Amino acid sequence: MLYLLAEHLGFPGVLNLIRYLSFRTGAAVATALLIGLLIGPKFIGWLRVRQGKGQPIRTDGPQSHLAKRGTPTMGGLMILTSLMVSLLLWMDLRNPFVWACMFVTFGFGMIGFLDDYDKVRKASTAGVSGRVRLLGEFAIAGIASWIIVSQSGTQLYVPFISWIHPDLGYFYIVFAAFTIVAFGNAVNLTDGLDGLASMPVIIASLAFMVIVYLAGNVKFATYLGIPHVPGAGDLAIFCGAMIGAGLAFLWFNAPPAAVFMGDTGSLALGGALGAIAVTAHHELVLGIIGGLFVIEALSVIIQVFFYKRTGKRVFKMAPIHHHFEQLGWSEPTVVIRFWIIAFVLALAGLATLKIR
Repeated sequence: MLYLLAEHLGFPGVLNLIRYLSFRTGAAVATALLIGLLIGPKFIGWLRVRQGKGQPIRTDGPQSHLAKRGTPTMGGLMILTSLMVSLLLWMDLRNPFVWACMFVTFGFGMIGFLDDYDKVRKASTAGVSGRVRLLGEFAIAGIASWIIVSQSGTQLYVPFISWIHPDLGYFYIVFAAFTIVAFGNAVNLTDGLDGLASMPVIIASLAFMVIVYLAGNVKFATYLGIPHVPGAGDLAIFCGAMIGAGLAFLWFNAPPAAVFMGDTGSLALGGALGAIAVTAHHELVLGIIGGLFVIEALSVIIQVFFYKRTGKRVFKMAPIHHHFEQLGWSEPTVVIRFWIIAFVLALAGLATLKIR
């Protein structure tokens, strides 16, 4: 909005700064962070009054989690508010990639909100049925993928090998939608400890801020041998807003958490990262940068698969962060060590930009 206004006025005086992507990215971080910090206390107080008993806690989970009863959930609404306001202020709203990623973020956030609301209303950990959720997620991701593909093509780029990029045709839309849905749910599964999901999302957003900027610049993309996607650079602002909103939420989510992100936030942030990766044609690199989320999701799949067939568990409890809690690790130990893993994987993912 501010970009279009400044452009209409011819970028006079100090408004010339808005012309630069780097300035708007920094402004998006600061705006989302400031809004989140300002609305946080009253927003959390409102959630506590409205929800009463807060998010239901699994009785079969780690016993230490029972102390968290009464903590409100749906903190993702705070993230979405600060994120969306920042995006509307600083992004070029004529860019179709912007609307595709915002559509996924808001759509997934609303599906998560309905799930959280159902859990709070029923005072149960069982929310909206998995089939209904997945149907809605694939519908949203499919529409967004079609918008993205219509602007960026249907080629799949493979990390480390710059000369292999098969054209998947219409199947790419299916692949892209699956990537968005899978990553949204992977982040959702990771959100089980205070701060566990928010910081890795921030780290992944930092990594993709670099990737989309390079992909949107023809000189950098050609030099590095990565796909050049005109307009993708604007999503660096999107990543910046996610970082700011995530940091503001982490301020209140740090142990002991004053509020939980809930499916409202985890699905929205995971879906946004998936959509950004699809836009930049770095879906496979997302699996490296977001490797922590992939590991969390795989631990659940492996646990369910083996339990249904053998009656035995591979892990003491899934997702895998609960496994380490059952081994005796304290919650802060699990969280900080997982942050370190997320940081290392992000560096590994960025290394693929040069190793081609």
